[in-house]
Amino acid sequence: MDVTSQAGQIDAAGAATAQPQPIPGLRRLVSRKVRERALGYTLLAPALIIISVFELFPIAFGFYISLCDWRLGCQAIIGADNYLRGLQDAAMWNSLLVTATYSIITVPVQLGLGFLIAVFLFQRTRGHELFRMMMFLPYITSTVASAAVWSYIYSPDSGLLNTALRAIGFSGLRWLGEPAGVFALIAQQFGMTLPGWAHGPSLALVSVSLYTTWVFIGYDITIFLAGLVNINGELYEAAKVDGARGWNLLRHITVPLMSPTIFFLLIVTVIGTFKAFNHIFVMTGGGPSDSTQTASILIFQQLYAFNRYGYAAALSFILFTVILALTLTQNYVAGRRVVYE
Repeated sequence: MDVTSQAGQIDAAGAATAQPQPIPGLRRLVSRKVRERALGYTLLAPALIIISVFELFPIAFGFYISLCDWRLGCQAIIGADNYLRGLQDAAMWNSLLVTATYSIITVPVQLGLGFLIAVFLFQRTRGHELFRMMMFLPYITSTVASAAVWSYIYSPDSGLLNTALRAIGFSGLRWLGEPAGVFALIAQQFGMTLPGWAHGPSLALVSVSLYTTWVFIGYDITIFLAGLVNINGELYEAAKVDGARGWNLLRHITVPLMSPTIFFLLIVTVIGTFKAFNHIFVMTGGGPSDSTQTASILIFQQLYAFNRYGYAAALSFILFTVILALTLTQNYVAGRRVVYE
């Protein structure tokens, strides 16, 4: 064997001995991480399966239906025709306007009253526990049943409200059957006539909004009370030492420290008003003259009254887009004013 071949053998042997050897500790660490991840995905599997079957699949299938000419099945893929039809439909825009009006009436009243009542109940006045229970009862009552009862209260013939109005010398109102605006009705009492743009929301929509406030204010009060409990009492004591009282305590301590709770309820309540359906449908069915026809009721009518499955699915995704845009806007505008300290 010559010198060159011996050197090659030596180099080959050296290279073989220079290869990195697996580190036992590293192998055990990687194996443990793999086992931990496998265990994590195994524990998450039931929830992932349920979410996939009951949420993701219906959403994907609904989007597929919205792209179809659907009559007991997809007759043809028509692309975005249902969406274009929805954007050109005056009924769809009217329903969004009614929904937005309903939200504008309901959200400030509901959150404002809920906050003030929560602050009052937080003072631990006599009987505050009874008041808390009474405020929460409408929320746990069947919405359909309570809506039916309120429909009877609003009845123009034998309803409680009109009976009270007639007892004090006023004429009864058609409450849920009145499409005229509330400002126009008030002006008529003084012999005035307002232009169309100043008529305001219909009396029927305002009546439904009153019922909505009655139902959901208990939920808001409960959340507000939970937020008030988390405020450090020493802040109030220090402020009182500096001479702060009543309104100043509310403005400079309570409201800023409650801003995360207010922000949460604002997001949830706006989304809830844009999805409102069951109680409005029970009380008015979308009438009179479409004055309470919210977007959800329009979608329901297109689906069950006219069997327009693809069009109703497309309207649902348009409504989802509107709600998503509103949520992102609120998060951008109001989220900056939230105090997380």
